[in-house]
Amino acid sequence: MTIELGRAQTTRWRSAGTVACGIALPFLLAGCGGGEGLSSSSGSAVRAPAPAGVSRDALVGRWGIASFHTEKDRKRTEAEARSQCKQPYVITQGPGDGVMMHVADDPKPYELRLKAGAGGKTYVGFEAPAGDPQDRELLSVKPKELVMRFVDPDAHARYGTFIYSRCG
Repeated sequence: MTIELGRAQTTRWRSAGTVACGIALPFLLAGCGGGEGLSSSSGSAVRAPAPAGVSRDALVGRWGIASFHTEKDRKRTEAEARSQCKQPYVITQGPGDGVMMHVADDPKPYELRLKAGAGGKTYVGFEAPAGDPQDRELLSVKPKELVMRFVDPDAHARYGTFIYSRCG
């Protein structure tokens, strides 16, 4: 399943070092109350249906990660993601039907689930309607590569579009 990027990226490419800083930043900010309000579910949340054709097994594994802001930088970002397998980001199965991943600006991993959204879009996020600001939109899902971005415009502007390259 491949989904094209929905809007143009407008800033510069991020190197692995910049991505590492973006991933490490939540750990530095953990004492600043950045994790408040990140409830994984609420009693009134509507459960979004699971997407057809994408299973949690497609996300589980060891991944090299890099991000980009402009489409012209995508190819070299793919190569940079592959080179990050020396220090892979690991996505594991959650205790429920989701996967364990970090969210923007929080050092703690949470169980996130796959959700089907309007227009055939696929999201991964908390128990909330698909497309919630804390979700990531899966732009492309292939056996050896995932491409996703945060739905929240501020998080997307800071982190860019992520390429996850499956490590051997």
